[in-house]
Amino acid sequence: MDTSRFLSILPQFLILIPAAVSCYFAVYNQMRYTPFRTATLCLAVLLPYSFLGAWFATVLDFDVNIFLLPSLVLFFFLYRRTVLTDLPRCLAVYVGVCAVQTFPAQFAYAYDAFLHPVSGAADFSVKAAFFQLGLSCLIVAAFAYPAIHWFAPTVKRLNIPKIWYSTVFLSAIFLIFNMISVPFSYRTLHTGRLSYLFPLLECCALLLLVIIYVLFYQGAMLIQKHADLKEHSQLLEIQSHQYQTLKEHMRQTVRLRHDFRHSVRLLSSLAKKGDIKSIQKHLSGYETSLAENESPDFCDNAALNALFGYYYGIAVSRGINTVWHIQLPEHPDDAESDLASLFGNLIENAIDGCLTVPEEKRYFCLSIEVRQGNRLYIVSTNNFDGICHKDKDGYRSTKHRRKGIGLISINAVAEKYNGTAHIANNDKEFFADIFLNLTAPD
Repeated sequence: MDTSRFLSILPQFLILIPAAVSCYFAVYNQMRYTPFRTATLCLAVLLPYSFLGAWFATVLDFDVNIFLLPSLVLFFFLYRRTVLTDLPRCLAVYVGVCAVQTFPAQFAYAYDAFLHPVSGAADFSVKAAFFQLGLSCLIVAAFAYPAIHWFAPTVKRLNIPKIWYSTVFLSAIFLIFNMISVPFSYRTLHTGRLSYLFPLLECCALLLLVIIYVLFYQGAMLIQKHADLKEHSQLLEIQSHQYQTLKEHMRQTVRLRHDFRHSVRLLSSLAKKGDIKSIQKHLSGYETSLAENESPDFCDNAALNALFGYYYGIAVSRGINTVWHIQLPEHPDDAESDLASLFGNLIENAIDGCLTVPEEKRYFCLSIEVRQGNRLYIVSTNNFDGICHKDKDGYRSTKHRRKGIGLISINAVAEKYNGTAHIANNDKEFFADIFLNLTAPD
């Protein structure tokens, strides 16, 4: 075996390791396993593959790309199994990393052409191979901070498949461009001004790709900000509705207190006459009037109480038999917005499910309790018509073919607070069991 060729090929396979590290930067908060277990699994696969691939390529005198390119497809399925994100986002991150990692190879070819002007890509030198590996590691280090602190939250929150597939297309353009622009003969790089135009072109291409990713990040942030503002606006609308309900309740209370003086005089007069039946009849009517104007309080937190009151009114008006037991602290600190999103999506989905069955059969049971100071437990049960769309990635919305946004939001909040969200159903009922640790958001 040609040792020199083996040493020039091995670093080209070992580049898979920093590339794998890059793939997990943008999804570090959506990893299926612990970082240590994921790293162990990747190294157990990539290290033997790199040495065996380098050995076969050396012995059989094959081009490295004959082994590497097909293996990228296989490694994608391995990557897909180690993260929790869906296919569009997973594919966008993976293809994006592959596109970026083609640039160290191009710069290494330019460096090798400088060292060996009469050689070619087929005789890639050991120095150039280690130059490529080192440059790949530097790029990984440079992209680590923005990928973890900027792109990871975007990947986690932005759930618009069309946008993610568009980034796959753009990254694939750069990936294919670098694959077809490999200088097989270094003599071409010394024709005219190509010796410096080639690396300059690659620098411009890399800069353009980075600019595209930055613009995508800014656009994604605007979309997410718009979604947050819309959700906040909906919450304010709910609070406004509850405020108007409370004002009406206060007006009714003032009227009842005013009328109560006349009731006292009437009761006094009836008592003097010993007319017990008339007293009971009047009191019964008065109790009914109070009950009709009573506004239920579900919790001490004003915003969440308004949300519960809003949806409770909708449920009652739709003939849904509601049995709610809600116990929440007055100030859930910074969790208020997240809890409003979770409860809103959960209750709205349950009400939508109830509306698919006849009015006399509708019911919705909801239990919310805080135990041990910070552990929030939510149990929801509602009936529906038994029709649902479900695949290996979870439930699909009955309104469209995509994954339900409400369920995605519920799962995201549960994950943020180191909790769990288990959604299940039988042919008559939907069940939701959710646990949150309110003091431990990521």
